[in-house]
Amino acid sequence: MADLRELFDATTCVLFDFDGPVCRLFAGYPADGVADGLVDWLRRQGRADLLSEDDARSGDPHAVLRAVALAAPGSAFLAELEDQLTEHERRATETAEPTPDADELIRALRGGGYGLAITTNNSASIVERYLTARGLLDCFEPHIHGRTQDLLRLKPDPDCLLRALDSTGVAAGRALMIGDTPADCVAARKAGVAFVGYARNERKRKLLLGVGATTIVPSMGLLLDAVRRRQQAPGTRAEQ
Repeated sequence: MADLRELFDATTCVLFDFDGPVCRLFAGYPADGVADGLVDWLRRQGRADLLSEDDARSGDPHAVLRAVALAAPGSAFLAELEDQLTEHERRATETAEPTPDADELIRALRGGGYGLAITTNNSASIVERYLTARGLLDCFEPHIHGRTQDLLRLKPDPDCLLRALDSTGVAAGRALMIGDTPADCVAARKAGVAFVGYARNERKRKLLLGVGATTIVPSMGLLLDAVRRRQQAPGTRAEQ
């Protein structure tokens, strides 16, 4: 594992994936149920043929959305499918659970002079809703970059990371992304951004290792400790 403090020494802006590193969005509103609902809707529309068996059984709403975007880009029913997912995400925010130590990490980074941005496949409006409820919106606004109408640009495409770099004015080599999926890791690599993987269990750790992630932590607390140690050391405050 790379030295976490060295990573933060080289960083002026931290890009957070949302669902995972910031919160468990679907903690009380299971994502696999959302994915199954989207698949059932496609079947009722007579468009289940757009999904492979793996996509249909993935339990991942974004995998379903991405598959339809690839098969039928720009279609009216794709837009409706995305609207349905956004509504599911809105409902999920009501029972979302903060990732342990994430709020404290965000505030410590902001207080230490780091720029912050969200780079996610979730709807930006949903992210704003959650952050507002947690009193964290001002730590990120206006740098919240969720999915757009161009659903072919979901991660692992680096689009949302590139938008974050553009909006913050930070060079890729001075940015660090915290994510918890292989798509996050691949998107960061494509954008030229350093990556720290958050794996709350062994399954997620193996998935991240499988795409070449080299720095993986089991908790946000380890990152929080690294930031606090750096801030306590003389002459190491990040400059914007």
